[in-house]
Amino acid sequence: MTLTSATPDPLALAERLIACPSITPATGAVFDCMEAMLAPLGFAVERFVAGDAPDGPVENLLAVRENGPGAHFAFAGHLDVVPPGNGWASDPFVPEVRGDLLHGRGAVDMKGSIACFLAALARNPDLPGTVSLIITGDEEGPAVHGTVALMERMAARGIVPDLCLVGEPTSVKRLGDMVKIGRRGSVNMWITVEGAQGHVAYPHLADNPIPLLIRILSAIEAVELDSGTDWFQPSNIEITDITVGNPATNVIPARATARLSIRFNDCHSGAGLVERIEAIVQTEGGTLTAKISGEPFLTPPGAFSSLISDAIESATGIVPELSTTGGTSDARFLSRLCPVVEFGLCNATMHKLDEAVAVEDLETLTAIYADILRRAAQASRASA
Repeated sequence: MTLTSATPDPLALAERLIACPSITPATGAVFDCMEAMLAPLGFAVERFVAGDAPDGPVENLLAVRENGPGAHFAFAGHLDVVPPGNGWASDPFVPEVRGDLLHGRGAVDMKGSIACFLAALARNPDLPGTVSLIITGDEEGPAVHGTVALMERMAARGIVPDLCLVGEPTSVKRLGDMVKIGRRGSVNMWITVEGAQGHVAYPHLADNPIPLLIRILSAIEAVELDSGTDWFQPSNIEITDITVGNPATNVIPARATARLSIRFNDCHSGAGLVERIEAIVQTEGGTLTAKISGEPFLTPPGAFSSLISDAIESATGIVPELSTTGGTSDARFLSRLCPVVEFGLCNATMHKLDEAVAVEDLETLTAIYADILRRAAQASRASA
């Protein structure tokens, strides 16, 4: 089987990618495999490594094929996977078809959808316009040296897509039942309250930070950020850790800390939320540090989401739900470039033991991706 054959097999392509272990941050063999798949399709492939330990090194791949005038359609994804964990029924990096399912780490998230897009490209060899693939090895990790570094490389080369499809596993119960048109933002915060250590029998000689931290957290828990919007669920603040680290029963501790995670919609910005929470923390003399992982984005329903929805309905009979639910993805970065929509395989087993994709879904997703490419090219010609 070659990618230039009349009916390239997405199953075989997915198996080849799964067989290359690529725990985040990924480099090396899996990118060799990807480059070998792209070569017969006429893509100019650029690979580069970014970052140092502990968040790197990370390998990234940018592939571009220009075929005359037309729109620039980009596909984005990642070859890195989360650690498999213990307890698999078979080796997680030896792909295995059991019954109707292909098992292996990355089958769903997201080597399977990358294989489907490659097969779809092979079935559209004469597609007009420009097609690019934006592939990172750093989506499952800190996402510091991956898609952002790719975007910087693209900017330096003057590469700007018109549309971008991200192949994350967005489907829930059936392939095609959900498409993501946006994501909430994410910010983590660390609160520290300092006190003075002392004996519990002499509290006047100590300063217990725990009651201060409790008051801070109570005030934060009372905050209602918003009630949601037309396309986003309400923003939520979650306390994810409280630490004192005091093994002694007769000692007042010197420090108490807590961690928060806020997922927020487009009523807010990360910086605005940090400022708001910091004001509460400072009322009790605490300090706050924060890391903004991403801002919210929305690609309003329109021509691009309709094009994808029509292709899904044509192949499956399903009209997908347009959603902004779930965690973050690299679409939060790519949305700065152009309209971005996410659509891919069913996500029920992603990050789980015995991750698996239905073999039939691989073929169906390939057909949908091929149809999306054709519809995007036709829309470009119609608007020219």
